[in-house]
Amino acid sequence: MNHELLKTVIYDQHQIIRDAVIVPRQYKLEPNGNYVLVGLRRAGKTTMLYQKVRELIASGVAWEQIIYINFEDERLSEFKVADFNDIISVQAEMSNQKGYFFLDEIQNIEGWEKFARRLADSKERVYITGSNAKMLSKDIETTLGARYLTLYVSPYSFTEYLSAHKKKYGDAELAATKTAGEICGYSKTYMHDGGFPESLLYTSKREYLNSLYRKILLGDIITRNGIRNDFAIRILMKKIAESVRSEVSFSKLHGILKAIGLSVGKDTIIDYISYAEDAYLLFHIQNLYAKFAEKEGNPKYYFNDNGLLNLFLTDKDSALLENIVAIQLCRMYPENVYYLKSAKTGIDIDFYMPEEKLAVQAAFSLNEDSFEREVESLVKLSSGASEELRCVIVTYDEKKELEYKGTHIKVIPLYLFLLGKYD
Repeated sequence: MNHELLKTVIYDQHQIIRDAVIVPRQYKLEPNGNYVLVGLRRAGKTTMLYQKVRELIASGVAWEQIIYINFEDERLSEFKVADFNDIISVQAEMSNQKGYFFLDEIQNIEGWEKFARRLADSKERVYITGSNAKMLSKDIETTLGARYLTLYVSPYSFTEYLSAHKKKYGDAELAATKTAGEICGYSKTYMHDGGFPESLLYTSKREYLNSLYRKILLGDIITRNGIRNDFAIRILMKKIAESVRSEVSFSKLHGILKAIGLSVGKDTIIDYISYAEDAYLLFHIQNLYAKFAEKEGNPKYYFNDNGLLNLFLTDKDSALLENIVAIQLCRMYPENVYYLKSAKTGIDIDFYMPEEKLAVQAAFSLNEDSFEREVESLVKLSSGASEELRCVIVTYDEKKELEYKGTHIKVIPLYLFLLGKYD
């Protein structure tokens, strides 16, 4: 590979990083770790690399030590696996100090895994991103072993979303009526539009999200997995979106598709949903009360971004609120979020975090129709618990504290929940 061309690509990328407007993401990277960044398309993985470069420069690292290569650059269209060694040579030519390698969209080069392993084995510091269509977290664990840490990058959290809008959310802002009301308003747009960083640049966010969803569905799910019946998976995703808030069995989904004339086997449905989870479109939680077989067969599915879910819904603020609560809880308590449902006891809890002794209900408004369902289940759960539980009901904009049948319950608005203000 022409070394001068590689240097030009690297120096041009330096200028792009210098000029980039970056909203700091709330992730902590181990200083001595090599990383592969995964997650939904357009969730901000490349910007995370820019942020890391900026941090290195601020710490005293010279720009000549930064080897940032975007393999989607058309000037590298003839780059082959044999050219990877030139990257190491170019780094040595640019600086006699330690290099930091940032390899963006590296999956475009067939055989990249061996080079990534060699860099790590040589004790180089390496950061990698790749398209979900060719690089899933489970694949990375197989191909790269323990040499790299995998970091899931999600769309903006609410605090990042506020920062992107240059909106302060400190105690002073939350205490003032006007600014608290503005933050509450932002929580509603966040609930409807989701947190994809680029979506903030678009007037027609729905058009942007529609385009992005088509790319995820076609590129990361249908094409990657060789799905021939693309109409069936499109309908399946729609039915899952319409079932947010409810547990869904594979048998029920099979029956729904069969009823509209789609002959799709139950095993195929299971595969399709697995593909959607692999592409980070969906995630699920299980019923802690259920037996193992029921846990696996009756999960509750949620979308990893509310903007994508909202493409399928009309006037479904209750579903959007529960979905955003699910995202936030799984961000805060990964691998420790369940729902509770028991026909025997009548308990129906949207989210339960056993290690945190925390039960959360999601209700857009706590009115006469919803009060009994939301509150009575919390009372039943609390009265039967061996330890004191924290009981929370997240609404859109209501805030109060209840003492009901010996159970203390906090009712908090969505914006405070998303800011972690519920203790």
